[in-house]
Amino acid sequence: MKAFKLLVILILVLVLIPINQTQLLAKSKSRFKVKDLKPQYRKWITEEVGYIITQWEKKVFLQLETDRERDMFIEAFWKNRDPNPLTEENEYKTEHYRRLKYANETFSRGTPTPGWRTERGRIYITLGEPHSIERYDQESLIYPVIIWFYQGLVKYGLPNAFYVVFFKEDNAGDYELYSPIKHGPHKLLVHYQGDTHDTYKAFVQLQQIQPSVAKVSMTLIEGEPIQSARPSITSEILIKKQIVEAPKKRVNDEYAKRLLKYRKYIDIDYSVNYVPNDASIKVIKDHRSGLSFVHYLVEPKKVSLRQYQNAIYGNLEISGSVRDEQGNTVYQFAKNAPIKLSMDQADAVKAKLFSFQDFFPLIEGKYNVDILIRNTVSKEFTSIERQVVVPKITGPGIGPLILANRIKKSSKTSGIEKPFMFSNVQLLVSPRNDFTPNDTLYTFFQAHGLTPQQMESGHIVYTIFKDDKPVRTVKKALNQYANRFNFLEEFALSGLPAAYYSIRAAIYGSPDQFLFQGEADFYISPVLRLKRPWVVSVSAPVNSPEYLNIIAIQYANKKDLEKSRYYLERAYNRSPLSAKIALNYCRVLFELKKYGKARTVARPFLDTKEKNEFLSIMGFASAASGDYVEAINHFKDYLAYYGTNIKVLNAVGECYHKLGNVEEALVAWERSLELFPDQDNLRTIINNLKKKKTKKNTGTTPKSKDQQ
Repeated sequence: MKAFKLLVILILVLVLIPINQTQLLAKSKSRFKVKDLKPQYRKWITEEVGYIITQWEKKVFLQLETDRERDMFIEAFWKNRDPNPLTEENEYKTEHYRRLKYANETFSRGTPTPGWRTERGRIYITLGEPHSIERYDQESLIYPVIIWFYQGLVKYGLPNAFYVVFFKEDNAGDYELYSPIKHGPHKLLVHYQGDTHDTYKAFVQLQQIQPSVAKVSMTLIEGEPIQSARPSITSEILIKKQIVEAPKKRVNDEYAKRLLKYRKYIDIDYSVNYVPNDASIKVIKDHRSGLSFVHYLVEPKKVSLRQYQNAIYGNLEISGSVRDEQGNTVYQFAKNAPIKLSMDQADAVKAKLFSFQDFFPLIEGKYNVDILIRNTVSKEFTSIERQVVVPKITGPGIGPLILANRIKKSSKTSGIEKPFMFSNVQLLVSPRNDFTPNDTLYTFFQAHGLTPQQMESGHIVYTIFKDDKPVRTVKKALNQYANRFNFLEEFALSGLPAAYYSIRAAIYGSPDQFLFQGEADFYISPVLRLKRPWVVSVSAPVNSPEYLNIIAIQYANKKDLEKSRYYLERAYNRSPLSAKIALNYCRVLFELKKYGKARTVARPFLDTKEKNEFLSIMGFASAASGDYVEAINHFKDYLAYYGTNIKVLNAVGECYHKLGNVEEALVAWERSLELFPDQDNLRTIINNLKKKKTKKNTGTTPKSKDQQ
């Protein structure tokens, strides 16, 4: 077998939408305190990374429960900072530990404080080697001063050129970090006798002694003018805020949130490989079936595939969870999306973005949707969390505007439904709503509650805004559209300069009757050609009964069994040979006490390969119908195939007891009690049956110990 070769397709992300970390931190609460950690983890979070770890990363680390999770986090921490993942060495980590070693070896001399805890150690670990160093430690008129000069660190939120100054106050102790505002130039002078508040006088005296030291005593920013009596406020911001935040400035700690949330669901191989993404979720109602569908797309920053022989392979595992406002799970799903590309196809998509797209039906309500996507080839994962509203339509209204850069029309007879598709039109959507000046903007929305009269006499006004000012307006009669539900319009963007825009669709029922409107933002890029993705998506047959089955499951999870039964009946009538649909239908019928109907639906499957899946429900439905002999037969077949089940064993005992067969009832119940002793009610029933049995056999009441 030929060795696998890893092909990494890097995908650039134009826009990353940041999460509100303040909100996240407010909701999170540390499970452990630093002092409670094991020594190696306490050392790591304080000494080793104390100056470079973000507030959110620290919060997450202190919420982890096991050493396994902490080790996962530490590996992810360094991987997230690796400047070149394609090399074996993590250059950032190597440089950081070099700085830490240097600080401990150099700045601990002459002081009991470990080098990393000294002010010079902190600055060195944070900013690295200074561009130049000036020492004034042999002067008789000023206290020892060391000046470090840095430049070229603008990307970390720092001035282009600045100084960091250390001094020994009163020539005692270790070097302190000098602040023009906190200390002032008089603190550097050995024999200053003037007013300590007269900063300018001290500055002039210091300038006469050592001009280079005098300059940085007032400002640490290279090129900043020196005010006659005021030390630099920007210097205080530099040392109190900008330097502290510098090593965290370019860190995207989104991975830490994902690791905390999904640590129970991902293997350790995945834990360090979180991939950021852009994503979009929209709700589109299918007026043919009456169902609403959640359409979503995820564009990860990269996707890694493997070459085997003459093809490129990959596989995505998708897990989804939908929870209502009370936190109850309404729907869960899991699916695979295998990828296979020829070498020519792989070359064609190598420079493109990648997009995974899917859709699923959802009942009315407000939900939190979580979707986890794992790349089983590269052990990478990405995820999205969104709030989704499927509205209950009670009157006239408009859905969200969905913007697309292209559309695809398919044959009405294709019989295939795809993500972001309505009728026979598929929208090609970017999660960033980005366009070029050469693009056509397609605007789609759904309206409900429009009357035939409004469709005949009404109109839509489309307006494109830039900086809240209209730049283009189009008016179109409602009767020019094919139906009163789906509205698709296109706009050439030529002539509009690169900028941020919004588009509004306002619907009127008559010339003067405004009804409702929707709005969406978009961006026109100065780039004439944007990267568009190659898409892996899930498709399904139009009007698949599986959609009805999913809706029924959701209603069952919401405890609305009648609606669940309604949709399962429709699904079953369309696909009576589907064991999955029939089994769900039987379960809901049983809960509704429709035992006869449940048996009727289940019985045909007892002669199929899915027989064993129906044994339990047939047993319970038969028992509930009073057919105890048949119930026992189904239960025994179930136990023979699946093995021990406490609930089924107890049901067998109950059936035998109903038939008056106490001996067999006791056999089943005692077996159940042996396997699961914590059944006090069952133990009482068994003891009472044994007493009655003894009384019947002897004709007397058993004597108590006192009577004996």
